[in-house]
Amino acid sequence: MAILDRLNHAKDRLNAYYEAEIKVLAGQSYQIGSKRMTRADLAEIREAIAGLENLVDELEALAIGKGRRKVFGVIPRDM
Repeated sequence: MAILDRLNHAKDRLNAYYEAEIKVLAGQSYQIGSKRMTRADLAEIREAIAGLENLVDELEALAIGKGRRKVFGVIPRDM
């Protein structure tokens, strides 16, 4: 159940970052005198999106039982 909670939380955060990216692309900046200010950094947002997309993929794989970690047995043989 914890994996599904983490997955839902990661998806919510990812959607928030997608919305932030759209707002920044729409021109979320302002100018005071000769200085131009931007409220958010597009590169940081895109970096976070990439990381969250990877996290969501990993959590979805774990949720269906296809995680990266696999257990296997080894039988030593004396030849």
